[in-house]
Amino acid sequence: MAPTPASVRPGSHLGDLLRRVAQQPQRDPVTGIRTGHEFDQWLAHIASTRGCVRPVRLTGHLHTVEKATGRLLESRHTASMPDGVLYVPCGDRRASVCPACAETYRADTFQLIKAGLVGGKGVPTTVTGHPAVFATTTAPSFGPVHTRRVHPTTGKVAPCRMRRTLTRCPHGKALHCTARHHADDPSLGRPICLDCYDHAGHVVWNGWAGELWRRTMIGLNRALKPWERTHGVRLRISYGKVAEYQRRGVVHFHALLRLDAVDPEQPDTVLPPPAAITAAELAELAAPVFAETAFHTPGYADTDHTWLVEWGRQLDIRPVAGMRGGQITSEAVAAYLAKYATKATETTGLPVTKRMNAETAAYYANTSSTHVGRLVAYAWHLGARPATWTDDERRQRWHETYGRLRRWTHMLGFGGHFSTKSRRYSTTHKQLRAARRTWQRRQVCQWRRDHGLDAHDDDTTLVVTDLVLAGIGWHTTADAQLATQAATRAREHRALAREERTTA
Repeated sequence: MAPTPASVRPGSHLGDLLRRVAQQPQRDPVTGIRTGHEFDQWLAHIASTRGCVRPVRLTGHLHTVEKATGRLLESRHTASMPDGVLYVPCGDRRASVCPACAETYRADTFQLIKAGLVGGKGVPTTVTGHPAVFATTTAPSFGPVHTRRVHPTTGKVAPCRMRRTLTRCPHGKALHCTARHHADDPSLGRPICLDCYDHAGHVVWNGWAGELWRRTMIGLNRALKPWERTHGVRLRISYGKVAEYQRRGVVHFHALLRLDAVDPEQPDTVLPPPAAITAAELAELAAPVFAETAFHTPGYADTDHTWLVEWGRQLDIRPVAGMRGGQITSEAVAAYLAKYATKATETTGLPVTKRMNAETAAYYANTSSTHVGRLVAYAWHLGARPATWTDDERRQRWHETYGRLRRWTHMLGFGGHFSTKSRRYSTTHKQLRAARRTWQRRQVCQWRRDHGLDAHDDDTTLVVTDLVLAGIGWHTTADAQLATQAATRAREHRALAREERTTA
């Protein structure tokens, strides 16, 4: 005999599940407000969270106003909704924090990158004929680390660091490794000698990687001047890029670079460049710009010591073809970039999701035993403001330079965005989220019409909210499980529908 909600221990997971599924609408005897809802209504209410593991709960009023006149058409309180709150997804980009919201962010990034390659979402379809290259840039070497090399044709794993002459570093460590590391080997990315590795230069490079990219794009646009004189047209580079952490804890960038022509009177218009310029020529033009771009950081804290910030030798720039053929397709580039947009420091073994304070930094630093610990220690130490800097101007200058390392210690010094683009490359995440909210509201309106409830036209009305935070997360683990299962079924249904449209 199956258990009933009354026979299950209060507070148990099974009891919460049964009570939620068997929930029936009831009215509060004092206020007359419906405090309970049927299960299907609750599922419809939480559908917008898409299975978020820690949704934001909001309470307050939602006012429906007529756009043309400002007349109040309807006013609802969240007390009339299931659970008495409005659920909003947390929107976190990181897959280690919220897989559901990270999947939404990944899908948005895919659409954003793809639109810049094939058009759509406000981008003209003529961009399919623009020369484009896919670039992967890395940081320089800060010391030898354990690595895994796989032969491109045989697929065999080569020894980590084979050397004809067996030498040792000044600290007595052998600078070779004959092991054939497996893919999940925890030693991958770890220095051969911790004391030889330049941890300070590592975190400083992370801190200035964004500035290095900015200067590289300036140099690349300047390198277009000879082409502009030859063809008599203004040109520019539009790009979309993502940052990814290597196992050693340093960021590198994957970027899509597209060549556009510019109308001086309408600079926001995306125009095709001269047909004579090919993607291969763009790749040849970009390679020396990346190799030559470098600069020195400002002097550190009342000293003349600076660090050289430049790209590493491992630079890969390949032409991008259209949807079919070529070295790399548009679909592959968009999927590849979107895959890394939801990553953070997980690959380094530092699953920190919040900024550090002195206590957490000291815990993770673990001063001398681990590679990641030393990176944390150096980022925290180098970002400390000198006690002699008392005036506001100098404090602000420190905050804008080395002070950022302390602020972003939990990211090993890197404080840039993981997914960025130039202004005119394609659409934005904000526009994609707005379009999704509009679609969801129309779905809700249609659901209300189907159930005989009032529904206002989304094109002529506006929803004004007066909401406050009621909490974060689901009320019970049973609710979290049901929400996740419902979101999974919805994703599977959408995937099946896409396959059917593709094969039709």
